[in-house]
Amino acid sequence: MSLLQGITTPRDLDALSADQLVELAAEVRAFLIAEVSKTGGHLGPNLGVVETTIAIHRVFDSPRDAIVFDTGHQSYVHKLLTGRQDFSLLRQKGGLAGYPQRSESPHDVVESSHASSSLSWADGISRAFEMTGQTDRHVVAVVGDGALTGGMTWEALNNISDDNSRNLVIVVNDNGRSYAPTIGGMARYLNGVRTANGYRQLHQKSWRFFDRVGGAFGRALYRGVRGGLHGFLSRMTNNASLYANLDIKYVGPIDGHDLQAMEEALRQAKDYAAPVIVHAITEKGRGYEPARADAADQFHAVGQIDPETGEPISSPSGTPSWTSVFADEIVELAAADESIVGITAAMLRPTGLHRFAERFPNRVLDVGIAEQHAVTSAAGLAFGGLHPVVALYATFVNRAFDQVLMDVGLHQAGVTFVLDRAGVTGPDGASHHGMWDLAILQVVPRIRLSAPRDAERLREELAEAVRVVDAPTVVRFPKGSTGPEIPALRRTPDGVDVLREATRRDVLIVSVGTMATLALDVAALLEEQGIGVTVVDPRWVVPVPWSIIELSDAHRIVVTIEDGVRVGGIGTRIRQDLREAGVDTAVTELGLPDEFLEHASRDEILERVGLTPRHIADDVIAQVQGNKIPIARPLGERVSRGTDTGSSPLPHLTR
Repeated sequence: MSLLQGITTPRDLDALSADQLVELAAEVRAFLIAEVSKTGGHLGPNLGVVETTIAIHRVFDSPRDAIVFDTGHQSYVHKLLTGRQDFSLLRQKGGLAGYPQRSESPHDVVESSHASSSLSWADGISRAFEMTGQTDRHVVAVVGDGALTGGMTWEALNNISDDNSRNLVIVVNDNGRSYAPTIGGMARYLNGVRTANGYRQLHQKSWRFFDRVGGAFGRALYRGVRGGLHGFLSRMTNNASLYANLDIKYVGPIDGHDLQAMEEALRQAKDYAAPVIVHAITEKGRGYEPARADAADQFHAVGQIDPETGEPISSPSGTPSWTSVFADEIVELAAADESIVGITAAMLRPTGLHRFAERFPNRVLDVGIAEQHAVTSAAGLAFGGLHPVVALYATFVNRAFDQVLMDVGLHQAGVTFVLDRAGVTGPDGASHHGMWDLAILQVVPRIRLSAPRDAERLREELAEAVRVVDAPTVVRFPKGSTGPEIPALRRTPDGVDVLREATRRDVLIVSVGTMATLALDVAALLEEQGIGVTVVDPRWVVPVPWSIIELSDAHRIVVTIEDGVRVGGIGTRIRQDLREAGVDTAVTELGLPDEFLEHASRDEILERVGLTPRHIADDVIAQVQGNKIPIARPLGERVSRGTDTGSSPLPHLTR
């Protein structure tokens, strides 16, 4: 039996010798490469924290001592050391989550998986331990250097320093990268620590000196004084000055791949009985040459790959991804309009802004993991005469809602938000589904929300969005490939695409974005039962186009289908607008339930929540058969445009 197989609880580590721990670390790396290459997942970050995680579990007693990971994508080693070694269904239905998850293990504390929050969690947990007399319990926060670019981290540090009597250890996992290379002043500071000649030269000289003292004795002596050396080096190079004014003890920098050095540093921190920062220098992708050679993101997240070469083994879809379509189109738009600038939050390549940055390097800003700053900064750029395009994952715009509302919306700033990974994203689980943006953002006055159904609509709607100069606009699209183009039969004067039209007006299906394919499949099933169906894509779903009101008035039932949360979603907005217009057509609002969805494939999740052609068709058939209301009168007979706010979904094209 391998050493790894013998680890069912962190306390099993206590019996291992120093040499066995090194062997265990090698086994863990081999396991990660073999298993994650089969399923996909966050490979590079976990290869970089093997020794650091082993050392943490050797020194601290989880779950009695709470270990909090920020963001959590580097928790695979933690899972292995806490008895979870079946990675065969990693990030798949019924398998292990890709992030910490409380339902899996009492060793998992925080599962939100959004960066820069760990120190606030650690502050709260450690205060609770202190206030309830649990003074023998510790809290360990493992935070990447990229997370230090987030403002929430510094808010937490400010409050942690307010009470220095708590058992709180902050391990800064510093590899110079979050998703991509960490940027900003904080990154420059930490890079100076990592590369300081004083630290590196004295470290090397001290090792040679103690090695000459003689073999094992000299090495033991070196390890024994290393803690003091690090303290001296920190003072000598002023490495700790960043934290000194916060009254937080600093230990480091430590080689995060030196197990004994990490253990010694962590034991010092544990015994200090006050907040301590342990600065560990690590290498993302450690021990796997394909990851180390990947300049883009060092295998931050991979699909299925050949473990020998690191090359992807999944066949290409044949259609471009949504991200790549946006990446090409924003460059074209920026080339024609010098006022367009790009902003992202540590997601330059994942959101597709890297091509914009390559073409116009002075017009793209990466602000680090700081979504709130990105949005308010965009409002300032708009005030200065530019048109910012803020590219984020849909789940991360939640973090900046106040700024969207009060800084962009209130000030009528012409800012375009491009939300990638909208809707059900699949294997990354509850915190990464982009399912709340439609419900949250539509309450911002004057905002305009679009959801393209295919690549051509993405190009159209992005071009329309950047022409709006006095209100925020949103273009949202899902993860994955764009699929085939879905042509329209006709387009109404206010921009609604009619995708299918029947002479018998029984059911109007309003599809949001990529739900158009599902809507057309439902329509085909209904037509087989003799039910007339019209399918429309509003393109711009907020504000609700007037033609949607007119078409709803001409049908017996309206069915809305969206891949956002149903409560407060686009279907709710349409129903409210119909009532305001005096239209009493019944509305069925279909979308995602108001729950935190599990990790599984997109199709599996949609099947579970009932967003499939057969399920929807059966429900609509039951409604039509039970609906005794006569077919609505001819289009436009009952409603007037008295409450309309404009014939175009984009009435403010003033550029």
